Amino acid sequence: MDQHELRELGQRLRVDAVRASGAAGSGHPTSSMSAADLMAVLLAHHLRCDFEAPSNPCNDHLIFSKGHASPLLYALYAAAGAISDEELLTFRSLGSRLEGHPTPRLPWVDVATGSLGQGLPVGVGMALAGKRLDRLPYRVYVLCGDSEMAEGSIWEAAEHAGYEGLDNLTAILDVNRLGQRGPTRHGWDTGAYARRLGAFGWHTIEIDGHDVAAIDAAYREARATTGRPTAIIARTEKGHGVAAVADKEGAHGKPLPDTEEAVAELGGRRDLTVATRHPEAEHCARPLDHGPVTLPRYEVGDEVATRDAFGAALAAVGSGYGEVVALDGEVGDSTRSGIFAKEHPERFFEVYIAEQQLVAAAVGMQARGWVPFAATFAAFLTRAYDFVRMAAVSRADVNLVGSHAGVAIGKDGPSQMGLEDLAAFRAVHGSAVLYPCDANQTARLVDAMAAASRSDRRIRYLRTSRGETPVIYGPDEEFAIGGSRVLRASDRDEVTLVGAGITVHEALEAADRLAAAGIAARVVDLYSVKPVDAVTLREAADATGRLVTVEDHWPEGGLADAVAEAFGDGRPVPRMARLAVRNMPASATPEEQLEAAGIDADAIVAAARDLIDLAAHA
Repeated sequence: MDQHELRELGQRLRVDAVRASGAAGSGHPTSSMSAADLMAVLLAHHLRCDFEAPSNPCNDHLIFSKGHASPLLYALYAAAGAISDEELLTFRSLGSRLEGHPTPRLPWVDVATGSLGQGLPVGVGMALAGKRLDRLPYRVYVLCGDSEMAEGSIWEAAEHAGYEGLDNLTAILDVNRLGQRGPTRHGWDTGAYARRLGAFGWHTIEIDGHDVAAIDAAYREARATTGRPTAIIARTEKGHGVAAVADKEGAHGKPLPDTEEAVAELGGRRDLTVATRHPEAEHCARPLDHGPVTLPRYEVGDEVATRDAFGAALAAVGSGYGEVVALDGEVGDSTRSGIFAKEHPERFFEVYIAEQQLVAAAVGMQARGWVPFAATFAAFLTRAYDFVRMAAVSRADVNLVGSHAGVAIGKDGPSQMGLEDLAAFRAVHGSAVLYPCDANQTARLVDAMAAASRSDRRIRYLRTSRGETPVIYGPDEEFAIGGSRVLRASDRDEVTLVGAGITVHEALEAADRLAAAGIAARVVDLYSVKPVDAVTLREAADATGRLVTVEDHWPEGGLADAVAEAFGDGRPVPRMARLAVRNMPASATPEEQLEAAGIDADAIVAAARDLIDLAAHA
């Protein structure tokens, strides 16, 4: 296309963004209008994408980090012939694929965006996959808004991209000066952004974002730049082309006052379409190594930390599944993901202490078909929780591992203790939450997580423990996601003790003490906290009428709530005692921590006796 046609294409994108928002009666047309020329040139001259084959592994990738500019993205798809004009006007309506912010309901959308500051970190993950895993020539383009440059996650991404030398990544910064409530921090000072990104090792190009020749030259320069990522920093005008809203405060997030008048001012509808350049087809598939999964085996009675079993199992799974990758937040010695790094260094990624980038990179890699396991301390995953939440919106398939969970870690104190992680991950849509109690169970669950990634897309969370615990299961036992184990049972049981992870061992000791006192107690290892094995819990309730739940976690949202929900269908609810961490821990030994929190065997015995005595009095 010549420059006149590029300008016309930009106008078509503006018109269609205005029309889509007008039809919906909502949306962000002004934020779309500022970046229209940037996207027009990208679509016409630089984006190599076969829209008829969205799964082509050599396609370039375009991420709208400023997801509220979705009308522009959908207008781009319409100009490429990927969607019809009729579908364009279903924007934000019930049943439409064109949601208010982009989601992978559309096959050309890799990940959901809309929570600002996420697109660039995910783009870093995709660019890493292209460089080190796929080893393919596709490029990753990320459209960023100037407002979101205040997000810390953007700078985690900027530093990591610069450190990794991701020259297949181009950030397009739409500096339109206005945010949701007024001017942005740096306004039109493109140099402020250039200095910051340059400090992280980026090649920066400052341009007029409405000069199609300058835009075209910037994309060519980005492609020619090697050894570092490029940021095209474009000064633009919000609402460009329509006087009523151009560079006006108060127009954000609203359809234009008069859609027909605005379309006329923009020169009317255009039929100009673009046939994008398709990527080269050769070398677009990389064969993966597959072999048997030989999981580590532990003897019953051994003392092994579940974090140790996780590390060994992850390395074994990596040998069996060539698509498994591991990501670390600079705690690989503690989480034991470092074992994977030694055996599969080409599929191990050190993200350093940047938990948002850790999860985002995993989301980006899974969008390219890889099976990521991202591990750090359970407590530190809370920093990345918004990325986890959005990963679920993306229908992402990610395995997250949190070690050093609960007060049982001992003397490090509460800053290192994951005590809200079960609640947090249970609240994620469609998630699976697993908390193994011994080494063989851990190994089997790691294998189950990797295998499930092929067919059951969801967020999976595995909670591991720091200290050594007895191996109570044989190495050949199977453990399914959604299952449980009944470890003690008889037809004389008066109470059921329900634990997971570290508290299973306390429950077993409590059951032995109760048995010595003539009280039979059933013990359930509820290793799958979500989905929960409601059938086994209901059978135990029917048999004993009393449940004691015990968890190394705050009382809100964890194991006890998962158990209680199994009785939320109207059936009689058993008497329940809920033991959980209710004090603020301090430094102490693991044994002292469990006692102080009231979740050790002594506390379980007392709670069981109280339930039985209460029933007797009743």
